[in-house]
Amino acid sequence: MSAGPETTNVSSLGKGDGLHQQVLASFPLCDMTEEDLTQNPQFCKLLATLAQHVDKTGLTVQLKTELDKAEQKLQSQRSHWLRSEILHRGLQEMIQDHCVKKRHAIVPPDQSMFYETMQKCLLVAQCVRQLDPSDTTNQDQPSVLGLTPQHLTELIPSEKNVQRMRRSLPQQLEKHLKEKCLSLLSYYQPEWENESEGLKTIKLSHLSALLDKEKKRAESLKETCRENTVLLQRQTQLYLSELTKCIQLLQSLILDHRLKIQTDLDGKKLDYFEGKCELVLQKIKTEMVEIQLDTYTVDSISAHRKIREKLEWELKACKAEKQSVELKLSSFEILGKEFESLAEEYCRLRQEIEMKNWALKEFTKYNEK
Repeated sequence: MSAGPETTNVSSLGKGDGLHQQVLASFPLCDMTEEDLTQNPQFCKLLATLAQHVDKTGLTVQLKTELDKAEQKLQSQRSHWLRSEILHRGLQEMIQDHCVKKRHAIVPPDQSMFYETMQKCLLVAQCVRQLDPSDTTNQDQPSVLGLTPQHLTELIPSEKNVQRMRRSLPQQLEKHLKEKCLSLLSYYQPEWENESEGLKTIKLSHLSALLDKEKKRAESLKETCRENTVLLQRQTQLYLSELTKCIQLLQSLILDHRLKIQTDLDGKKLDYFEGKCELVLQKIKTEMVEIQLDTYTVDSISAHRKIREKLEWELKACKAEKQSVELKLSSFEILGKEFESLAEEYCRLRQEIEMKNWALKEFTKYNEK
């Protein structure tokens, strides 16, 4: 039975892209994209139905009503507390201003009596409140040094001075608050500082409305900024997803194109390197010929030829001598081991003869000197 109204509510939100946009607008804090809603139509319908029962922050209608009532009550209590706090601070500021003024100028006695009486009354009231917390808590608190509020009421000034202070207090407090408001007005609009007091008073009556208007404008700008931030984040995610798809498509195109032309490219590279190697080899040969031409002149070539001929003749002579020596050695080997001992003895004697000839030459040179 309940499926009919829900279907009607969903269909009343819109279809296709309109439904997606309304769902995204109803849940700005959710990290969703239109693509997510397109891929999950049932989830989109669920969110569209849920949007009829909750607000943008996710609170139900009943909870939102109770929260608004609690906020109104809190604002009322806050306003009451702020009024009391403002009056209390205003009185303290008046007392401080009086103390400063008393140090720099002579103050009339009745005015001094007024501020002294007010200061004592404020101090006694503050102490009584500290000793009797029944207005703020339901728990009993132990007394401080055995004092009770009745002990402090004895410190209140005389009734005559209190009555006189109360009669003058509204006028003095109004004057003080008016000066503070005028200073606030001068801070808010410095160009109004030199205007007349009557015109300042008139503009002061509109200051609250102006400040409230500025506050609402600031809140509106903050809300707009927040919405723009959410929209920017959503658009950034969409842009990144599209950019990722484009990059993937580009990568696939690059790979396909590279595979197709890789063979031709390798062949062209091979031909290029072969030609380059051939050119380098020809250049090396040219450099070698130039070096030979610079190194070997006609005279040096003829000299080298003569040296070569002489070396070849000596080589032939050495080969012939080698062959004769090898023949002699082969004939000596036939004689056996006895000839080997004789050959060794012959070598030893030859070495001794050479040593003695050298010593005889050295001795002869020394005698001649």
